[in-house]
Amino acid sequence: MMDDQALLRYSRQIMLPEVEIGGQQRLLDAHAVIIGAGGLGSPAGMYLAAMGVGRLTLVDADEVELSNLQRQIAHGQADLGRNKAESARTSFSALNPGCEITAINDHLLGEALKEVVATADVVLDCTDRFSSRYAINAASRATGVPLVSGAAIRFSGQVAVFDPRDPECPCYACLYPPDDSDDEAMTCAENGVMAPLVGLIGTFQAVETFKLLSGAGQVHRGLATFDALRGQWRQFRLPRDPECPVCRGR
Repeated sequence: MMDDQALLRYSRQIMLPEVEIGGQQRLLDAHAVIIGAGGLGSPAGMYLAAMGVGRLTLVDADEVELSNLQRQIAHGQADLGRNKAESARTSFSALNPGCEITAINDHLLGEALKEVVATADVVLDCTDRFSSRYAINAASRATGVPLVSGAAIRFSGQVAVFDPRDPECPCYACLYPPDDSDDEAMTCAENGVMAPLVGLIGTFQAVETFKLLSGAGQVHRGLATFDALRGQWRQFRLPRDPECPVCRGR
């Protein structure tokens, strides 16, 4: 049960008729795994901690570099050389000490990744490589844990929610067949990225996570893309691919 301090901290959410006490309690009881504590994971994690998600697990093996500080707002000048998951844990804990945060400074793959995802109510893909996205998608499908996927590069961003509990919902591999991907061509280090774009996309991931965990509203369906140069959102329906190598027959 929430004490007086918690009721005050989350009062602006609790007063929402779509949330109320029950929805806030569901947030407090929830566990979210964030893979990637960089440009997308920074704003997503900050809002998840602020909104009152009770447990966060941050996964990132990289260290904070000077070029990260242009957009990865969980880290500061003093964090240069620190592991990103550890640095983000410090920032998120300062924002909400009541949030239980675990940092994993490793690149999780295969069974190790599946084991971590299986403990969660939702997993957020905040990475920037196709190989990581496919691995997270496979873990989401294997464990039945909803996946909130985000990506941002140059001036373009996108968000999609893949929920294995919905028999009609596609998976990430339906959207991007593995044979069509180019891991190196789609990283920020190779192509650049507009700083506030990752904040926008990471925040959108937090919005969808809020709805998944609290039960408020309707979770986004399909693919949402944003063109920052034109300030335009577009939405696309995503049919399930009957020949998808990941979710076919599930």
